[in-house]
Amino acid sequence: MDKLKYALIGAGGNAEYKHIQGYKQLHDIEVVAICDIDGSKAAAMAARHNVPNAYDDYRDMIETERPDIVSVVTPNFLHAEITEYALLHGVNVHCEKPLSIHAEEAKRVVAAKNRSGKQVMIGLNNRFTNEAVYLKKWIDDGKLGDIYSAKAGWVRRSGIPGSGTWFTDRARSGGGVLIDLGSHYIDLALYLMGMPQVAYAAGRIHRNFMQNGTRNRHGYIGNENGVFNVEDAAHGYLGLENGASLALDFSWAANIEEERFYVELMGTEGGASLVNGTLKLFGEHNGVCLDLTPKLNLNPYLQLTGEFRHFVDCVRDADQRLIAPAEHGLYFAEIVDAFYESARTGFPAALAERNLFSR
Repeated sequence: MDKLKYALIGAGGNAEYKHIQGYKQLHDIEVVAICDIDGSKAAAMAARHNVPNAYDDYRDMIETERPDIVSVVTPNFLHAEITEYALLHGVNVHCEKPLSIHAEEAKRVVAAKNRSGKQVMIGLNNRFTNEAVYLKKWIDDGKLGDIYSAKAGWVRRSGIPGSGTWFTDRARSGGGVLIDLGSHYIDLALYLMGMPQVAYAAGRIHRNFMQNGTRNRHGYIGNENGVFNVEDAAHGYLGLENGASLALDFSWAANIEEERFYVELMGTEGGASLVNGTLKLFGEHNGVCLDLTPKLNLNPYLQLTGEFRHFVDCVRDADQRLIAPAEHGLYFAEIVDAFYESARTGFPAALAERNLFSR
């Protein structure tokens, strides 16, 4: 089997500890280049991973190396621009979440993808965990019945990803905790529910922990002279067109006991919770309520390489159904836009689009 050429755009932590590690392990991938606007960072990372070439301009890299696949692991505001450019130059794209900072950008990416005939996958790694894969099959088999209510959240006590860095600058991030942590667990909840259409969003945002570094996440260095104009907490509600609801609770920093990341689902035949990585299932048998805690065997396919192996397989075989396609990035962008509009006006905001993709 011929190897596919792979290149990485962005040389930060997520690129180093997720993307390069995942693709390096695939026998049919050749890692040919790393690019970062800071060329010295790209060169240093390339040296650490025995990658032959480093660039400081993604356009030069794409035109010179002609890769089959690139990962886009940059600040959020560059995701759509780079993804669209790569697609229109014949490259498949594995783009970290979110796909874009506004729905209009996401629409352009989807249009470029459709014109190019290439693939785009969003880096929604929580869809690939053993627990999520098992729970998705459990739900698809009808074990929860009709899901009428759900909750999703990720609340941290001290978890600002660098106060004063690009994460807290709306122009570069697109928003705060909602677009950051929300992209994981709003997405996971709706994915498990079968991607029902959201009718409206109602939400509030807060910014209470702007102190220089006091609530930064461990290992993240802030910039006391930087911008902090995004929310550090977002709480709200999504009304779904099928009559169900999804309550949301996200914070980078809060006066709580401990960090908690979760999805809770309530259905007519059963329920489920996935809290801090532990899956529990709830139901009834012969008139008795039952709690089940699955003991899942580790699936080697899903450990680290699952997300990457899946994308490569879909690039090789376009008939395979992509688990996290670009259309789902547009779906999330529409939700974020509506949520922020609701927070701005103080009233629920309807989504601007309907039937964004085929479910």
